Amino acid sequence: MPHPSLARDHDVPYGVTESASQVVAELAANAATHGRVAGRSFRLVLQSRPDTLRIEVADTRGEDLPRIQPACPGGDSGRGLLLVEALADRWGVELGPVPRKAVWAELDLPRP
Repeated sequence: MPHPSLARDHDVPYGVTESASQVVAELAANAATHGRVAGRSFRLVLQSRPDTLRIEVADTRGEDLPRIQPACPGGDSGRGLLLVEALADRWGVELGPVPRKAVWAELDLPRP
């Protein structure tokens, strides 16, 4: 979850921090579940730019690319990227250097 001071120190509105918290949770859960390699963890980067908050989660399973899948109505999983897509203004995947991949999401910040 983004640290509360992120909103205060970078003038990120409350609604954006709430969405960002959900996106961080989903991307981190996906990295921990699908991107885990023994002895390695994932990396989380939050970047506040003048008009965008960028969330990036990198892991070492570059061969296992995320993709949106239809969720099973009774299933407990499979909705994470659907949620990311709904909350973020943009998201995608960047590869490299091997074996790394980074899944990122950007949330637009309202202009003052």
